[in-house]
Amino acid sequence: MAVIKPNNYHEEQNKQNILKMRAVLETLPSFCKTYFRGIEEYTSTRTRLAYAYDLRLFFEFLHEKNAVCAKMEIRDFPLSLLDQLTRLDIEEYLEYMTLYEKDGKDITNDERGKARKLSALRSFYNYFYQSEMIRNNPASLVSTPKLHEKEIIRLEPNEVAILLDQVEDGTKLTPKELEYHKKTKVRDVALLTLLLGTGIRVSECVGLDVKDVDFEADGIRIRRKGGYEATVYFGEEVETALLDYMEQREHIIPAEGHEEALFLSLQNRRMAVRSVENLVKKYASRVTTLKKITPHKLRSTYGTTLYRETGDIYLVADVLGHKDVNTTRKHYAAQTEERRKRAAKYVHLRENPGDSE
Repeated sequence: MAVIKPNNYHEEQNKQNILKMRAVLETLPSFCKTYFRGIEEYTSTRTRLAYAYDLRLFFEFLHEKNAVCAKMEIRDFPLSLLDQLTRLDIEEYLEYMTLYEKDGKDITNDERGKARKLSALRSFYNYFYQSEMIRNNPASLVSTPKLHEKEIIRLEPNEVAILLDQVEDGTKLTPKELEYHKKTKVRDVALLTLLLGTGIRVSECVGLDVKDVDFEADGIRIRRKGGYEATVYFGEEVETALLDYMEQREHIIPAEGHEEALFLSLQNRRMAVRSVENLVKKYASRVTTLKKITPHKLRSTYGTTLYRETGDIYLVADVLGHKDVNTTRKHYAAQTEERRKRAAKYVHLRENPGDSE
């Protein structure tokens, strides 16, 4: 009888991304394989797959809108085509990405979506240009769409307390939801407390194995974006919630291949990102209807609270796993502005008339 080795979450995700990547490459011009082999050493499978999807959109646009390209199959596009395209072609592509139809559905992209697509094209062109395989680099001439600052949506302290109370007692859940709640309450409390108490990403959360939790050090070992490992520490509230769940977890028989997973679904399989997103949405909708709360918003809530308490933007960047502190500073600029305003009250240029000498 064959023994099924438990799936490592991150290895399984990479495997799925590789298989999807191979399928997408079959729809792209053959020279694209050279590019993806060239960037393999310093990019993740997830990043390469995202680039592949964006490049497919670009070539589909050319096939549909460019008279020359329309005469060829996309797979037959030659590398020389890149030299024939101009800055105008790329700008028209980005404008088209604002609104287009695919498989009978209207697809839209805001300035952030278009900026990501331009980033993929720049990487693509840069590779061939720096390799001296093409003479021109029109993608480098196109300006990045202006990004308007988005308001950071987060929960206020009282809303966090209400959310966790709701997860524990389920008073606002429907009768059908309450049936599931009886079985998942301990798990759900542990999961949301962990997200709110550490600021980890939802992908990092579902990727946790039982062995990644260290109660001696009060920390969890996670795999960050980019593939490196890091330890994130937690406080007493997270510890209590995790201990309660671990006691329950010991009595669950996981499905084959999911023995190591920390958070299990009702099917006793490792929870998926989408499952956690739906779980957060279910509970958060009972707390506030004005805010669209997602797992990432719980991460923003943690980051905001940590910055308010410490005022240390470098600490926040480190704990959240931001490689560039400017990313953190951009997200929490509003908090910085509040601190600047308070600074005006701290400095007095002259003593008040009533002060003694």
